[in-house]
Amino acid sequence: MKKVNWVLALVMSVAFGHLGVDRFIMGHIGLGILKLLTLGGMGIWWLIDLILIATKHKFKNVKWVYK
Repeated sequence: MKKVNWVLALVMSVAFGHLGVDRFIMGHIGLGILKLLTLGGMGIWWLIDLILIATKHKFKNVKWVYK
């Protein structure tokens, strides 16, 4: 399980989520590459991930930390 700073992931998702940076931070490299190539799924995937991260969704192999 990867520990991910929730605030950092949220800020990166807002600023660079269309490039897949948030997925790279969470260790989801394959999804990060797909998100990068599709520019955040034309904005739709970016918005969905932004909402999921903001609500602290339980992603596979990700544990949210606050330090």
